[in-house]
Amino acid sequence: MSYSWDQRVEFIVRHMYDIDNNGFLDNNDFQCMALRATVIEGKGEINPARLNEYKFIMKSLWDEISALADFDKDGKITTDEFKQAVKQTCVGKPYSEFPKAMKAFIDAHYKMMDINNDGLVSIEEYRYNCITRLAVDDIKLVDDSYNNLVSEEDNKKGGITLERYQELYAQFMGNENAKCPAIYLYGPIPE
Repeated sequence: MSYSWDQRVEFIVRHMYDIDNNGFLDNNDFQCMALRATVIEGKGEINPARLNEYKFIMKSLWDEISALADFDKDGKITTDEFKQAVKQTCVGKPYSEFPKAMKAFIDAHYKMMDINNDGLVSIEEYRYNCITRLAVDDIKLVDDSYNNLVSEEDNKKGGITLERYQELYAQFMGNENAKCPAIYLYGPIPE
């Protein structure tokens, strides 16, 4: 499979940020993400302190994204506005040059994926992350995506480290090449 940059960015909006599925991003989506992250990280338990941390991270992310992408200042970010902002702030840049709040979101998402907190995202954790967002009827599609994503070094370590995830996320969002391994970061992207 080969996913275009447009498909990848649309996937981020539709399947990761637009939690309430209303077709645009707004502050409510980011507050819902804070709760989701807390529940997933706590495996069903709610840690109030952690929820407050996530609320702060997501509020900061919303503020930063809306400053960069809400071009008409209507409190909503369309997919086209988001794409334009990503082109300006992420394309061709390494993770270290991404906006601060986006980096905090990326790191928080990694923590959600690393279910057993061992510092590695294994194929099992990757599967779990994929199936929570996607309708998949054959796990082979997910496994193939993981195997196309990971490097030999990742396999030697037993999974994807935070540093490697940061690098892959930067490529997923910032590399317009549809053939880099990072296109598989979130599994088989629906057409």
